[in-house]
This record gives sequence, C-alpha cells and structure tokens, in this order.
Amino acid sequence: MTRYRPVNKMVGMTAQYVPQGDALPGRPAPYFLDAGEGERAHLFDSLFTVLLSGEETEGQFGVFTMEAPRGETVPVHRHADVHEIFFVLDGRIRVFLEDADGQRTDRLLTPGDFGYVPAGLLHTFRVESHRGKCLGVNTGGFERFFAAAGERTTDRVPPVPHVVPSPERLGAAARAYRNEFHPDVRLDG
Repeated sequence: MTRYRPVNKMVGMTAQYVPQGDALPGRPAPYFLDAGEGERAHLFDSLFTVLLSGEETEGQFGVFTMEAPRGETVPVHRHADVHEIFFVLDGRIRVFLEDADGQRTDRLLTPGDFGYVPAGLLHTFRVESHRGKCLGVNTGGFERFFAAAGERTTDRVPPVPHVVPSPERLGAAARAYRNEFHPDVRLDG
C-alpha cells in the first residue's frame, strides 16, 4: 500500500512525505492516494472509500467514492444541513428525490453525469447496472457516516455478504452525522 502523509518539516512550499497506514492526514496538508486507497468502509452492499474528509478541509467538504452491485435503493433519507453530489464514474445509478415543493423526480446517471441534492431534500439512489461507482462530495464531516454505520475494511470490493448494521448502530450513526431516515417513504415507485 502506498499511502503518504505530510510531516511537519516543510521546505519552502514542498512537503516531505512518509508512508502511512489507512488513515488520512486529519488536518489541512497536501497528500496523494493511489487508486483504491483511502479510508474504506462496508455498508449494506456498498464499498465507501473516503478520499478527503472535513478534517482536511476545515469542515468545508468531504470526498468519497461509492461502489456497489445492482441492488435495491438505499433507505430514503435527508440531511438537514448536508449537501451531496453524485458524479458517476462507472455503470448506471438512478437518483430519486423529492424537491422542496413535494415534486418527486428521478434521473438515471451514466458515466460523466452529475447530480446534486441540496440539504433537506428526501433522496435515495440505486445501482441499475451490473456494478456502479460514483464520486460523492458532501458538506464536511458527513463522509464519516459510512464507517460509523457500517464496518471499516481493508477490502477494495463491495461486501459479500452485505453489512447490515443493527438498528441501534444505524440510528446512532444517523444522529451523529445528521442523517434522517424515512423508512415509510418510497421514492422509487
């Protein structure tokens, strides 16, 4: 594994780098990750890899990838103060949402397509191809939800079998990371 993090010695604008384990730097500092590296977690049928967290951006945003096989929609949810984007890297991913006026819509995203869900809107998504992968960007801090609700992993593929958290664990992670689930709402049909 080739992971790097900056050390405190700086020469001009050049940082020195030393190998590190799976953790990100945890502060604003330059670093690089090889393909597939980052803080990985399994949740439901998905592999989430955090590439940049709110800790590195002083709470401004986080960046992650989500990779999953074709499957069911994730539970309908909303984030009161977390904005979220979907940029599809591979496969087909359908995003469902309910806008501020109660209008429901969905859009099938394919590689290169982009979707944005502002804070406060009910939404969900589903992989509709054999496999799908997207880049997500969110308001800083939320990207830690996946490991809190699921399980940290060193694997680089989605989980088999699925990782289904207990209701207590999922609820605690949801409260900690401003995620409100709505199991009584269906947006996909």
